[in-house]
Amino acid sequence: MDVKSEFYSRICWKPFYSKEKTYENRHYMREQFLNEEEKFMRLETERLYMRELTQSDFAALCEILQDEDTMYAYEGIFQDSEVQEWLDRQILRYKEWGFGAWAVVLKENGAVIGQCGLTMQPWKEREVLEIGYLFNRNYWHNGYATEAAKACKQYAFEVMKAKEVCSIIRDTNIASQNVALRNGMSREDSWVKHYRGVDMPHYRFTVKNQNL
Repeated sequence: MDVKSEFYSRICWKPFYSKEKTYENRHYMREQFLNEEEKFMRLETERLYMRELTQSDFAALCEILQDEDTMYAYEGIFQDSEVQEWLDRQILRYKEWGFGAWAVVLKENGAVIGQCGLTMQPWKEREVLEIGYLFNRNYWHNGYATEAAKACKQYAFEVMKAKEVCSIIRDTNIASQNVALRNGMSREDSWVKHYRGVDMPHYRFTVKNQNL
């Protein structure tokens, strides 16, 4: 089986339509995944599937965004109101762009174990398409972040026809940097972000679409 055939045998696309025609596609999810969550589904990997976040995911998000170890790169945990703002922001992104940070669901038990997806992020004087990931600490060190991030890269290149994707990562977040490297990215440049009153140096890891 060639690489492209293997990719399509493992990743299932749900169609979405945004204001930008560039991001339209005609790939449909396989029939066995048509259930009550079908309209929120975006893609599937060997062990995971990703779907749009909904209000019912608030508690699962709190487990992630209110964990000290998980949120060290953000200079502290989120309050309930900040978690809700985060969730509202993703739902707005789905409506405006057709994509955003998606819930990552573990197939074996249906648990929401993290979030991973594509967002437009400011970088210096422009906006860039980023793959972001943040997982429940109880599920670290299983390769889930890499598996989800690789699927998002394929989605960006094969469906959205993006020329390049990146991951923007704080300089102290070595674990996330390693995920970016395993996703075929390399460090390109740096920039200091100002967040919660703190200057935070960030690196931008990038990879280009070799098929364009």
